[in-house]
Amino acid sequence: MIKRAGYLSCLTLLAASFACGATAAQEKQPNDTDKQAEAGKAAEAGNTTDSLQKATQNPVANLISVPVQNNSNFGIDPFGRTQDVLNIQPVIPVKLNDRWNLITRIIQPVVWQPYPAENTGGEYGFGDMNPSFFLSPGKPGKLIWGAGPALVIPTATNDLLGQGKLSIGPSFVALAQPGHWTVGALVNNVWSIAGSGGRPSVNQMLLQYFINYNMKKGWYITIQPILTANWEASSGNVWTVPFGGGLGRIMKLGFQPVNLTAQFYGNAVFPSQTSSWSMRLQIAFLFPKLPPKEKMLLIEEKLKEMQEEQQKKK
Repeated sequence: MIKRAGYLSCLTLLAASFACGATAAQEKQPNDTDKQAEAGKAAEAGNTTDSLQKATQNPVANLISVPVQNNSNFGIDPFGRTQDVLNIQPVIPVKLNDRWNLITRIIQPVVWQPYPAENTGGEYGFGDMNPSFFLSPGKPGKLIWGAGPALVIPTATNDLLGQGKLSIGPSFVALAQPGHWTVGALVNNVWSIAGSGGRPSVNQMLLQYFINYNMKKGWYITIQPILTANWEASSGNVWTVPFGGGLGRIMKLGFQPVNLTAQFYGNAVFPSQTSSWSMRLQIAFLFPKLPPKEKMLLIEEKLKEMQEEQQKKK
């Protein structure tokens, strides 16, 4: 009887140990609800990146952004020198009513312009400011568009850095965003209406077509050359026609969403004593208007990062 009681006690202890182990394992293993929650968070994060990709590629999107774009223009004759243009170009959308938005895009260049007929030296300062205003539908269909005036304001700090004229003209943008693609074009033409009488009249066109293909993890391929035509120039010096493209990515620097791009273009046609090829580098700081769920997701991500940093310090 004593042996039998001992066997029963041992069996009871083994059963209790097994039950405790099974309970602990069950607690450690995530259940289906937890898995679904994690998958939901991952999906929301992916949707946020996808929506930012599309918004940054739409010139009339309801997205506040501050792009800082550096353009290095190489090989300027006769000495093969390099011009540098840093464009600070904030984009500010304003909701007028349920039907219409007003998008203000301002480009303020900071220019290094080498002296055209010298091997050294040049001028550095502000170029002419170029604001554009687009009236765009608040609820666009498959074709997204905007229209309004474009201006060139003579803010240049030196005659070499600007045209010395106040110019104005129409501007129009249209695009579509099927699937992973964004395809569209922006065009404007401005004419001088006031300014220095000793400077040439202005009649110039700008056409930028853009083709973007969005990939995973915020990456995208981009082609967005800027074609220009100076209708006042002599024959053979009217057009600048670049070809090329580059890569971009939507990502975060800390808690700040940004859009990074690097592009290279060669000019198939260009006026004399201008650049034959160029490099465009850009960082755009993005300030999206997030719905409550996405705001909570960003807060949770930030708290998680802070917890991980504290654990590393310990």
